[in-house]
Amino acid sequence: FGFSDSGHQSDNVICNHAVKRNDYLSWEEYFMGVAHMAALRSKDPITQVGAVIVNQDKRIVGSGYNGMPTGCSDDVLPWGKDPENFLENKSAYVCHAELNAILNKIVGSIKGSTIYTVLFPCNECAKLIIQKKVNTIASKRMFDLAGVISLHFHFFTPLFGFSDFDNCMIFF
Repeated sequence: FGFSDSGHQSDNVICNHAVKRNDYLSWEEYFMGVAHMAALRSKDPITQVGAVIVNQDKRIVGSGYNGMPTGCSDDVLPWGKDPENFLENKSAYVCHAELNAILNKIVGSIKGSTIYTVLFPCNECAKLIIQKKVNTIASKRMFDLAGVISLHFHFFTPLFGFSDFDNCMIFF
């Protein structure tokens, strides 16, 4: 490490710290990586999802992964899907990563923050995210895997007499 046996820096080691590294992670890569690490906590055998909430100061203020509710044994409740019996479906019990990240937040408000999530949020989580006034969702995995390009679309004129189409997501 540049030190001799006596504990002093050796003369034959040149240490040049004048130039910073250029191959470090971007903030987006870092936070999405943390979301992927959170997903590794999920016990779901099929779908592991993680989410982190990041405030405007680039601080993680909440994290979560998909799993059974606190106090409910994940050894007893189902992890599969039974088309004949809704109560034997994991969807009746599993709390999504985005929900858990919001419930686990360490601040009073997450208004104006960003949620990084491994998969695109479901409709119920999307409503919760909107209600909490989160202004950015970073999620690309599902779209990237499917080769989907997502665009945020704004109508400039009312279409077919309707004016409520102003903020729509379109997918190709």
